[in-house]
Amino acid sequence: MDLGIAGKWALVCAASKGLGKGCAKALAQEGVNVVVTARGGDALEAIDKMAGRGFGRVVNITSGAVKAPIDVLGLSNGARSGLTGFVAGLARSRIAAQGVTINGLLPGVFDTDRIRSMAVTTAQKEGRTVEAILDVRRRGVPSQRLGTADEFGAICAFLCSVHAGYINGQNILADGGMYPGTF
Repeated sequence: MDLGIAGKWALVCAASKGLGKGCAKALAQEGVNVVVTARGGDALEAIDKMAGRGFGRVVNITSGAVKAPIDVLGLSNGARSGLTGFVAGLARSRIAAQGVTINGLLPGVFDTDRIRSMAVTTAQKEGRTVEAILDVRRRGVPSQRLGTADEFGAICAFLCSVHAGYINGQNILADGGMYPGTF
């Protein structure tokens, strides 16, 4: 499917590895001019310029914990929920009528360096193998696997496409079916 974004520009923050890198790769494969960063920048300054051009997409990658808070991540849950609320309000402001959408992409468990390093730490603490720890994570996902950075990137690329112009202010959960709710 032609996503209609070839020649557009994208800024992908935290794109040196993991899910950010997956998003940058997917956008580049669609012919998007991609600028990647690993730290810093005033992300919201790009929005007024997007509105002036009549097209823009902002995809915030947060966490599935926005929909189902994780008990041991109290402060993180609060910060993510605050960001999600702020973004929802911004998405419904004047910029929506100017062709700019803002959505959240909420990952579940993906096969990234971070998940693997956490598995190494857990394996060392518990005296088990890394593969055994990852297998437990896989079995906790209804799809019985971890997501890949490439498929996460493809979801991001779609949200950035011309075909997603009517998806705005939403939080798209990509978690292999882990979220237990209907809404």
